Amino acid sequence: MSTDVTPTGRRETRGGQAFLVLERTFPAPADAVWAAITEPERLRRWIGTWAGDPAAGFVDFRMTAEGEDAENERMAICECDPPRRLVVESRTPTDDGGPDDVWRLELDLVESGGSTTLVFAQGLSRPEMAENVGPGWEYYLDRLVAAESGESVAAVDWDSYHPALSEPYRRIFAG
Repeated sequence: MSTDVTPTGRRETRGGQAFLVLERTFPAPADAVWAAITEPERLRRWIGTWAGDPAAGFVDFRMTAEGEDAENERMAICECDPPRRLVVESRTPTDDGGPDDVWRLELDLVESGGSTTLVFAQGLSRPEMAENVGPGWEYYLDRLVAAESGESVAAVDWDSYHPALSEPYRRIFAG
């Protein structure tokens, strides 16, 4: 992948909260993209995997792309409408002992003319999160594109995204 990475995300307000929204389009039907974002072995190729019984309302997600010592995160399943919409949430303690950060991820798939657009959104409980979250999701979604197109996921270089995209995302979410 090119090392010339530019921010593709935008800021939206949903339910009074700021969201980072990114899109990626795939030359595939929605069912195939749905499988890439929900099936544990398909997820493993670009970000991580999960374990558990989704019928319980949650799964334990582990970001295997973060290394062998990555810990599981409990992801509550808020909405699941295959192959159109998936909404999950996790809670992450803040470093300062304040209220937990809620990571709400909304994934919507729109199929048209033989291709599917993934609209990925993450709610940002604190605007300063954008300087890391923006580059992070650009990186992971580009890994998803590489995995689905048969390209090398390893060729997507984290150093091309962070810190290069931190300032643009900081500006998008300032004030």
